[in-house]
Amino acid sequence: MHALIKPPKSLLRKVGRAIADYNMIREGDRVLLGVSGGKDSLSLLQILKHLHSYAPIRFDLGVLTVDPEVEGFDPGPLKGYYDRIGVPWFYEQQPILEQAQEHMDGDSFCAYCSRMKRGIMYRLCRQQGYNVLALGQHLDDLAESLLMSLFHGGQLRTMKAHYFNKVGDIRIIRPLVYVRENQTAAFAKQAGLPLIPDSCPACFRMPTQREHMKQLLAQEERLNDQLFASLLHAMRPLLTAPGQEPLIEAPVDK
Repeated sequence: MHALIKPPKSLLRKVGRAIADYNMIREGDRVLLGVSGGKDSLSLLQILKHLHSYAPIRFDLGVLTVDPEVEGFDPGPLKGYYDRIGVPWFYEQQPILEQAQEHMDGDSFCAYCSRMKRGIMYRLCRQQGYNVLALGQHLDDLAESLLMSLFHGGQLRTMKAHYFNKVGDIRIIRPLVYVRENQTAAFAKQAGLPLIPDSCPACFRMPTQREHMKQLLAQEERLNDQLFASLLHAMRPLLTAPGQEPLIEAPVDK
């Protein structure tokens, strides 16, 4: 289809509730959404584009795609898609995998890539006047981060729903924090979104702790269909309490 399609009510309700609970988008905000070309960020683009048209508050929406110049991964076709749906877009290229092989020291590729991409996103926000950066992590990602932190870091923490960067000039939001990964996958398929295959081939070649946690959670969910509802309930105090100011940025998960 490659066009705007109204997201299902189940997705709109969960994203709308997260935005309201954590005061993510405010009147006059300029929101830049990071889009990798995967199902989650492209689904979030459709959702935010819908809210941009129908929400009672006014906000600007732009898109940034970072091309890490990894062999087999080409997000270039997204440029035409952004034009078709009428959203301002920015496209940055940087040989992140090549740089990681030269400069990465005692770190995972995913953590290195996240930091590099985040730096590019912050720079574009400042250059183009966006005060909010939207990211596409969902409830499954938060649960995986929680287990990684517990098992490997000895800390009770996960990704935040809404917080300031260290400098304090950009707010980071994750509107999908109540959404399951299978919901974005189903919507992306139904809407015919132009997914970029293997949105990070390097990660598929370099198995991560996160993939192990994903498999562990899937195994446990087969035994307990309320697993993620329980995990969300347990994680709520870690996401920042509704109505409070966002927390200061924590280090990127390894």
